[in-house]
Amino acid sequence: MMCGQVLVLQEATLEREGRVHKVGLLQMDNAVLALCYEGTMKIGTLAISTPGLTEGVVGTSSVLLGGKYLIAARALAERSAAIFKKMSLVSVNTALSEGEALRVYSTLLDKVRSQ
Repeated sequence: MMCGQVLVLQEATLEREGRVHKVGLLQMDNAVLALCYEGTMKIGTLAISTPGLTEGVVGTSSVLLGGKYLIAARALAERSAAIFKKMSLVSVNTALSEGEALRVYSTLLDKVRSQ
């Protein structure tokens, strides 16, 4: 049964040193799914976060799966939850260093939000 809601994948792209980095964002009524990747779309380390109850307070967050980019995935999930004020599930799959991945994909989250 269809409920009539059309889900739209928003994308933001950044090219660096010959590599294309993307964030694909799917907004739902109660949550946001953000896929952070380079090249073709892939699932990577998964983290989830809830928004804080008050402005400037981080909600609960956790890494669900993965062994690389644990800090970046969790930080991006927390950032996404704060930006969109919804539960956020974030996947990170890249060859960048963790610090660089956090910078690049944070920039792309801001870019996709402003679309």
